[in-house]
Amino acid sequence: MKDFNIRFAIKKDIPQIVQLCSLHAIYEKSTYDFHQKEALLNSALFSENSSLFCLVVEKDQQLIGYATYMKQFSTWDANFYIYMDCLFLTEDARGFGIGEIVVHKIKEEGKKLNCNLIQWQTPNFNIRAIKFYKRIGAHSKNKERFFLNI
Repeated sequence: MKDFNIRFAIKKDIPQIVQLCSLHAIYEKSTYDFHQKEALLNSALFSENSSLFCLVVEKDQQLIGYATYMKQFSTWDANFYIYMDCLFLTEDARGFGIGEIVVHKIKEEGKKLNCNLIQWQTPNFNIRAIKFYKRIGAHSKNKERFFLNI
């Protein structure tokens, strides 16, 4: 795949990002509630003190992927790190090295934010992603992620 662009999201991208989030949920065998997502993402990404960053992959004026991340602090490591919340490419955009370029861009941005590590998670059934992450040099820790409603 050629002629794609990786850039930071802008406000007009929000509807397409929401659609990509929906596809991402399907890919991860989950559900997705569209209710208020555009407004909530707009606020999270573009408010004055936003801590959320979003890169998008664009081809022919259509978004074919996105990655979101934020700077967080690890008490254990006593250092800041990047938490990559999402990395998703549409099916027809996979296998061309685009994901690796996106991760490299996040690494560059992480250095600018004085971070020395990127952390993320993926479902254990996402074998293709796990192979990709290992190929680019990532390693995993066996942990369970828990959710507690407030």
